[in-house]
Amino acid sequence: MTPGRDTRSDDGELLALLASAGDLSSFLGDLVHLAARQVPRAGACGLTLTRDGTGVTVASTGSLADRADERQYEVDAGPCLESMRTGTVVRVDDMVVEQRWAPYPARAAELGIGSSLSLPLVVEGRSSGALNLYATAPRVFGADDEATATRWVQQATGALAVALRIADSDHRARSLLGGLDTRATIGQAVGLLMARERCTADQAFDLLRIASQRRNVKLRDVAAGVVAGFEEGLADRRERW
Repeated sequence: MTPGRDTRSDDGELLALLASAGDLSSFLGDLVHLAARQVPRAGACGLTLTRDGTGVTVASTGSLADRADERQYEVDAGPCLESMRTGTVVRVDDMVVEQRWAPYPARAAELGIGSSLSLPLVVEGRSSGALNLYATAPRVFGADDEATATRWVQQATGALAVALRIADSDHRARSLLGGLDTRATIGQAVGLLMARERCTADQAFDLLRIASQRRNVKLRDVAAGVVAGFEEGLADRRERW
């Protein structure tokens, strides 16, 4: 993004990216490649999201970014993690002489990383991760790159927030539907056992639970077996008729 560029074009591109992505993983993969194009001097880009107090790389442009991120996770220190935890932009001009976060800089230099630029992702008011740009040469990223990347990340976090909400809603919907399906199957099995064994609902449920424990099979699977057995028996009787 160059100074004076209409940021609405970035919004449009990001929204189109979100609309065309088949799932969250595809969207995040497209997002890091688009980020790398915004700062052409970056040789690689990785996207880190917060998980259990540390970070995990959820998308990258390739193995260089993956390995650079992983070296930070191994020692629990580095520019990416600092950016994520403090909500500040962190720039490394020369990995070879960098003194912060030892021993990470030396390990990154061994990978061929010369410099890096990490920008915090603040989604819905809280730090949720960092976007990491890497270059193989030292002193690659200047103030203009930092300004460009910062403006673009501010645009990207809006689309990222929407994507995360959609993914969370999809997960909850699948969990809810799965739970409803499980309860319906167990309810059917309890009803069939009540009729067959002439017992109460509690007693029928206990029969399912005991069978589940003895066979080391999920309760839903035991219930599904009861329902399937009844349906097979019903089909056999219809054929004899």
